[in-house]
Amino acid sequence: MLQVENLSGGYGDELVVKSVSFDVKKGEVLGILGPNGSGKSTLLKIISGILSAQSGSVTIDGKKASNYTQKEFARKVAVLPQLHAHAFSHSVRETVELGRYPHQTGIFSSWSDEDEHAVTEAMKSTAVTRYENQSIELLSGGEQQRVFVAQALAQVAPILLLDEPTNHLDIAHQQQLLDTIRKEAVEKGLTVISVFHDINLASLYCDRLLLMDNGKISKIGPPQEVVKEQAIETVYHARIKTQPHPELPKPQITLLPDVNGEKIATKVTRANFFSSKEFVVFRASQPLKTISSAVHNAGMGWYRTFVNRHVDSSYNHDDVNSEMATYLEKKGFPLTETVAMMTAVTTEHVEIGEYAGDFGKVLIAVTAGIGNAVDVSQAITRDEPPKVGTINTWVIINGELPDEAFIQAMITATEAKSKALQVENVQDPLTNTIATGTSTDSILVAATQQGKMLPYAGPITELGKLIAHGVFDCTVKAIQSYKKAKGWPT
Repeated sequence: MLQVENLSGGYGDELVVKSVSFDVKKGEVLGILGPNGSGKSTLLKIISGILSAQSGSVTIDGKKASNYTQKEFARKVAVLPQLHAHAFSHSVRETVELGRYPHQTGIFSSWSDEDEHAVTEAMKSTAVTRYENQSIELLSGGEQQRVFVAQALAQVAPILLLDEPTNHLDIAHQQQLLDTIRKEAVEKGLTVISVFHDINLASLYCDRLLLMDNGKISKIGPPQEVVKEQAIETVYHARIKTQPHPELPKPQITLLPDVNGEKIATKVTRANFFSSKEFVVFRASQPLKTISSAVHNAGMGWYRTFVNRHVDSSYNHDDVNSEMATYLEKKGFPLTETVAMMTAVTTEHVEIGEYAGDFGKVLIAVTAGIGNAVDVSQAITRDEPPKVGTINTWVIINGELPDEAFIQAMITATEAKSKALQVENVQDPLTNTIATGTSTDSILVAATQQGKMLPYAGPITELGKLIAHGVFDCTVKAIQSYKKAKGWPT
């Protein structure tokens, strides 16, 4: 649909775009990224003809762009520039109707049903219909931006060039606008080239990304190939972390600000724990990076309070999450700072251990109710609903862990727990085989993210050895405590 070959250009004698080549297919959305001054907007201006190319060419449908008349080009390409010189006397509808100019012929052009449909649909899709009789002067910057996008869509050109289309828009209207553009590309084969400042939005909505650096293409390809930490850090000179989007196979970035000197030193010890018949609580002075399978605030996040709540073995509630949140609020635990799980074990019998290594200390806390023990290898034969019981395991580390080490820590802790059940001869009452856990076990791994970097937590690593030893030790003691409380032989 559109080909750019060895395109160079800029302002006066200064080359801003240097020998850029790429092509865009029908129905494809290409996002152009790059820091300020990298040539993004200049490239779009040269493609659209606003600036003349000093060398190279732009080809549209097999024909050089320079060979189109102005009106012919406008029927092929609609442009949304970054800045607009608009007449304040125009109403919103009149502004959008200007997008139909390339389709008018003759001196006394008549307004067709096709023109009316294009304008009406463009205003509807950009949610500006309710403003159609208002002067554009009276609209906010974001509302004006949506009007000019509507004008470009009303042009019904097969190629759409956008320079920061979400400029001035709140997140709801960013989503609505980009959803609309994406839908036009998928359903109508619209070819879109858009400049973005927001890397995450570009990754979500574009088929391919073109990353510019100093007027040249640094990288071009699918978002997964372009939005990589090294590539983005090299071009933008900013520290970032990439992670997958929670619903789409698209990368997203998080900025990593330089906070050296601003961190408050955080070390955790056994003194951070408190236990009673009602719950076990751990409180840190600063939030810890945490991953857990808890009831409240499960998953990955930053939290400073951990609660292991005792409930009766007959506990049953239709909405456990809501009930837990209500409980935490009544007890004065901040919902946004707290991870909470529950157990039928009497929490005053929690086993807490402190294990020291060269890098610092690891804290382990275990409550072990084994009345509902399960052999996971035989679980497929079971059909009874889960019961409250649980072995709840907390691993809290003084050190800095990458994401993979958190996962390894969970594996190491789980293996150590299973070994403790084997040593204590805990059996699945339905299969009479050695249990590997209970039907509702929970685990939490947290780290201060300060001190020594601990890249791995497998069973033979410095950290993994402490986790394995500590979880095994505390789980054995917790099982023995449970047996004693129940009057079982130990």
